[in-house]
Formats: sequence, structure tokens, C-alpha cells
Amino acid sequence: MKEQVRGTIEMTAAMTILGTIGWFVVMADRPAMDVVFWRCFFGALSLLVICATMGLLRGLLNVRMLGWAVLGGVAIVTNWYMLFQSYSMASISVSTAVYNTQPFMLVLFGAAFFGEKLTINKFVWLGIAFAGLLLIISGKPQGGLGGSDYAGGILMALGAAFFWATAAIITKKLKGTPPHLIALIQVCIGIVMLAPFADFENVPTTAISWGSLITVGVVHTGIMYVLMYGAVQKLPTHLQGSLSFIYPVVAIIVDLIAFGYRPDTAQIIGAIAILIAAAGMNLGWQIIRPRTQRNVAP
Repeated sequence: MKEQVRGTIEMTAAMTILGTIGWFVVMADRPAMDVVFWRCFFGALSLLVICATMGLLRGLLNVRMLGWAVLGGVAIVTNWYMLFQSYSMASISVSTAVYNTQPFMLVLFGAAFFGEKLTINKFVWLGIAFAGLLLIISGKPQGGLGGSDYAGGILMALGAAFFWATAAIITKKLKGTPPHLIALIQVCIGIVMLAPFADFENVPTTAISWGSLITVGVVHTGIMYVLMYGAVQKLPTHLQGSLSFIYPVVAIIVDLIAFGYRPDTAQIIGAIAILIAAAGMNLGWQIIRPRTQRNVAP
């Protein structure tokens, strides 16, 4: 029980941090490919220090673990690129809301690959959360960042959600492996993947741009992924999914404060629905109670 409480705290902190990433990506003012590369670069530096300090660089690597971690790295880096690209094509808030269809994918993956039971109440809470996401997507914000290709941005965000859920399921295969080490391997894979495509001739020239890239690498990657992967290994899939809904709500708040994004009534209702669904899933509220069998005397 203590492990699940700790995992819940870690996942909540990770999703809150993640909810602010759109602001830093926009402030970096770089193409999505470059932002992901520098995220991997600065994330690798921070995670290398963490792993070395904790003595995780010796005796913990084996072929099986390395293979799964590399595969997860490809999925997570692809997820980052598609999500960051969607910000400029749609908007931060809409992209984030669509991206958070990943809990539904995660629950289905958990049922398919780990035999996790899907109860009627889990379906109900996820359905309420999904309805909330639909309200957020269908809303018409008054202000904030608008995108150039709304439909393309939606598809990019959905693709990012799929690869996030894939990476999370792969991480399940690495249970017992320090999450710090998993994240380090994955960002190193990202450096190798993206180095040929990064624009080194036009590097950032402002302190704001560099500061944003460093923050995305150290805080939103090094610190956030250590928290998230630690939580993934402690929590059942449905609980991970419910806590993930914290992310879009924080992103909308950040959009409001940083860019003047003003949600309409539908989006406010959607955010409330997501919070209620997350609470219901976490606390085990039962909307539909299972039938109890009556004992009949012979």
C-alpha cells in the first residue's frame, strides 16, 4: 500500500511538471526536431549525473534490459517529436487534450499484454474522462495560441499518444530496473536518432531560448521521467491512466496564465469531468455496484 501511495505522489508530480512543458517549448522558439534533440542532450547530462551519483552505471546493464530500453527510447523520442510538432499545428491546449487519449490506449494495452481486468466502473470513469476531453477539443477558446493545420495537429497528437502508451508498456517489461537508468538510455538513443537532423548551424542565440531548452532537458526530462517511470513500476495501469489526466488540466491553466488562453464553458466542464473521473478512479468510487450472489438453502 505504501508503494502505491508513493507511486501516486510521484505520478502526480510528474504530470504537473509535464503540464508546463508547452510553455517552454514555445519560448524556445526552435523547430520541433531541434527542441527534441536538445531535450535529449540536456536530459542525458542530468540523468548521467543522477545515475553516476547513485552508482547505477555498473553491473545493472544486460542485453535484455538494454534491448527493451532502446525500443522504448525510439517510441518516446517519436512521441516527443509528434507532440511538439502538434503545438504549432493546432494549439498547446488542444494538442495536450488530444494527447491525453493515451490513458485509454494504456488501459487497453494493459488488458491485452498483462491480463489486467477491465471492470465496468473503470470503463465508466474512463468514459467520463473521455467525454471531458471531447468537450475540451470541441470548445472555442477566446485567445491563446492558434495553429496553422488543426486537423494535422490532431493527428500528430494522437500519434504521440500511441507512442507514449507504447513506451509505458515497454517500461513495464523493465520492472526492477532503476527508472533513472531507463530514462538515460532512452535520451541517449534520442541523441543518436536526431543528431543527423538537428540544425547545428543555427543554434539559439538568446538566453531565453537556451534557458527554455535546458529546462525542458533537465526538469521536464531528467526529473520528470525519473518520477514518472518510478510511478509506472509501482502503480496498476488504470491508476496511471487516471493520474495522467492531471496533465491536460495543468496545461490549460498554464496556457491561460502565459498566453491569455481563455477556455469556454464546454472546456471548463470538460476539465471538471476529467478531475472527477481521476478522483473516482483513484478512490475506487463505484457508480455501478457489482451484483452479489444470494445464498439459497438447498
